[in-house]
This record gives sequence, C-alpha cells and structure tokens, in this order.
Amino acid sequence: MRWPWSSSPTERDGKTSVSSSDFPIATDWSHYRDPRNIIPVIVLTGTAFFLSIFYRSYLKRIPQAINIDPKFWRKRSLFGKVTSVGDADNFRLFHTPGGRLAGWELLPWRRVPGTAKELKDKTVHIRLAGIDAPEMAHFGNPAQPFSREAFDFLTSYVLHRRVRAYVHKRDQYDRAVATVYVRRWLLRRDVGLQMLKRGLATVYEAKSGAEYGNMEEKYRKAEKWARLKRMGMWGGSEKGYESPREYKTRIGQVKPTK
Repeated sequence: MRWPWSSSPTERDGKTSVSSSDFPIATDWSHYRDPRNIIPVIVLTGTAFFLSIFYRSYLKRIPQAINIDPKFWRKRSLFGKVTSVGDADNFRLFHTPGGRLAGWELLPWRRVPGTAKELKDKTVHIRLAGIDAPEMAHFGNPAQPFSREAFDFLTSYVLHRRVRAYVHKRDQYDRAVATVYVRRWLLRRDVGLQMLKRGLATVYEAKSGAEYGNMEEKYRKAEKWARLKRMGMWGGSEKGYESPREYKTRIGQVKPTK
C-alpha cells in the first residue's frame, strides 16, 4: 500500500513514465492502396488526359496554314466556312472545328467574324489540289480567257458555305493544298472535280511537287470528257490555247520544267 504523501519509484528517480499512446502514429498507407480509392483516381486522370488529346486534335481552332500540326497532313481534314475567294483555285477558310455540334454559329461566342479586320490572321489559305484554273489579271498582266468564269463559279459554289478540306501539304506560299468538298443539294461534291467537268480548270501539271490527293486518274478523266464536249475553255480553237501553267511560265511566275 502506498502512502498518499509518498512518491513512486519512477518519480523518485526523476523520471516520468510515458505511455505508448504518446508516440506519433506511423502513416497508414493502406488507405492509398485501397482499390476503391486507386481506381477512381486512375479513371479521372485518364479521362482528363483523353479529353486534352481530343481537344487538341479535334476541337482546337487552327487560325492559319502555318499552324497546322505536321502530323495532320494527309491524315486529317479541316471543317469551316469560306470567307473569301482570292482567285479561281484558292480561297480563305475560317476553321470551325466540330461545326454546329460544337456550337459554331449557334452560340454568341462561337461566331464567324464578318469583317476583313476581324478575320486578319485568322483564316487558312486553301489551294485546291490537283487543278490549275485560268489566271486572272495580276500585277499588270492580262487575264486568261475564262478566268472570270472560273472565278465566278468558285465564288458561287463555295463562298459563305461550310466545306471540308482534306489537307495534303503546305506550299511555298503558306497555303494548305487540299481536296475540298461542299454539300450541294444534300450531295457531297468535290470542288476541283466540278471545275474540271465544266472546263474551268486543267489538271495541275508539274514534274515535281504536284499534289492530287489520290484523285489524279479521276481528274484526268474529267478533263478529257470536258475537252471532248468542248466545255468552258475547251470551246474555242486549241491552236492558240495556253494552259494556266504555260501562261505562268511565260510571264515568269513559275520556272519551266525540263
């Protein structure tokens, strides 16, 4: 029996007993190894990563041809609205990835600009692949026959319309060379092919650098039939005929091929 005024042996020795509950408790890692916690983290991380890749690949707007990822060439297409036609075989495209499904032209913050100032440095310059249209008057040089007809047709066919451009490469003028399709009467039409059928363009001729997007044979057949039917530029005498490439070579826009 201890007397109330007596001290314990530990107290007499100047020491205080410490219970095991006074020591810090080691981290319990089992919580982090629990599949019920690991699986949701993996799913959320994977979903965020997938959405990031999906956005960059399909929903990120491309302002100009120089901004097209090299991996896109020959593999991807651009969907957008034609804002202007510069010549009979090229135009400007405002890229609207996802189209109306992504809210373009439906939501206030997803509208296509309407003025040249707003569109500056925000459009992809498209060059139609595989065809060459008659040259319009440039830099004091006279226009080729049927250049106005070709320009007017392209303008009426694609201007202010939504088109899909399958991009093949970037040319020396920082244009995206592309096979372009537009919906006309619920049917998808190849713009370049339609111009060839009407005799408003020729198949692009060059020993190197020509891009046809796997359409060369079809394009050549269309040009052949247009010549036989004397459509457009083929309606006159072939004696004085000068192709767009011959014209550009003559006035020095391109170097002659050997």
